Amino acid sequence: MTQALEGIRIIDFSKALAGPYCTMLLADMGAEVIKVEMPGSGDDSRGWGPPFIEGEAAYFLSINRNKKSITLNLKDEKAKQLALKIISKADIVLESNRPGVMTKLGLDYDTVQKSNPAIIYCSISGFGQTGPYSKRPGFDQVIQGYGGIMGLTGEKGGGPLKVGIAVTDIATGMFAATGILTALYHREKTGQGQRVDAAMLDGQVSWLTYQAGRYLASGKVPERLGSAHPLIVPYQDFEASDGFINIAAGNDSLWKKMCAVIGLPKDVAEDPKYATNAQRVENRDAVVKIVSEKIRTRTMQEWLDLLNTAGVPCGPIYTVDQIFKDPQVLARDMLVDIDHPKCGRIQVTGAPVKLSETPAQIKSHPPMLGEHNREILQELGLSVREIEKLKEDRVI
Repeated sequence: MTQALEGIRIIDFSKALAGPYCTMLLADMGAEVIKVEMPGSGDDSRGWGPPFIEGEAAYFLSINRNKKSITLNLKDEKAKQLALKIISKADIVLESNRPGVMTKLGLDYDTVQKSNPAIIYCSISGFGQTGPYSKRPGFDQVIQGYGGIMGLTGEKGGGPLKVGIAVTDIATGMFAATGILTALYHREKTGQGQRVDAAMLDGQVSWLTYQAGRYLASGKVPERLGSAHPLIVPYQDFEASDGFINIAAGNDSLWKKMCAVIGLPKDVAEDPKYATNAQRVENRDAVVKIVSEKIRTRTMQEWLDLLNTAGVPCGPIYTVDQIFKDPQVLARDMLVDIDHPKCGRIQVTGAPVKLSETPAQIKSHPPMLGEHNREILQELGLSVREIEKLKEDRVI
């Protein structure tokens, strides 16, 4: 089956999470991704563990499927020349170094663009290619603080909390993929390549959306509210007799339905203090208290069955092990088995976007370090002996 990005070649100099997540999304849609790694060590995430499966880090396995791996010691002139030859036949270059590193290596956009004017060159960094912080390193923990996400996350009156996954890396990978695809579309129309600059901080600021809107409109700094929504009530977690569930009564109609399901009297549902969402926000503490007292009287599953039957948005609060037992997750192919030559049968998360005519495919295992050296270098015209000599000289 033809995929949308078949025939597109990406040379990926990135490591860790943001860049590899970006190229994984594109590889799932058919792009050929050649992952360039340091001989001997490779991507930092190859060493991030435990857990390891037969020596391969679960972290690395989770974000590098559908790719090829070549090792190049880019501090060596021979390796740099090989990289330039590979890039000359590519559509996209992606890198996630601190600004200035690729220039020192002689693999920066200006250099590459001279020999390949149609190249799309994406740079991922913590703070972007311009501005007073551009040379600073960017790590998820740091950017969650800079971008306001930690400042918004946590219990009321408590300290800031980091989100449980590296959202700044993942969001930046998604934004970078969007930028690359936009640049590809532009090139399709004009033949012109361009540079894509994706900054982790920019992504987090853009994610502030309605929280930024509230502040910019009112001048009031949003407070931390735990799992509660600042503008909708009730819209948060509630404790049942045996655990927690989420209830999201997102409008006045759902409020009335929820009240009927959990057994609140009609005069409570229609009380002027609670009848509209604006009033419920004003009287948040009273509403949450009333609903909480009711939810504590039954089990999680009892409430979920009743609320779902009535059409009130709700759901469990899963741990990771529970997610991969859920029938909806399984029905959407969000858990996929693949064969790995060293690890055997492994499981990875599925593709998050479904296309009717050119669906994503998970066709190959996350590569072992330098697994495709011979294949890629032979494409450049190198003989087996020349490739062995490069290995002996620690060029690859």
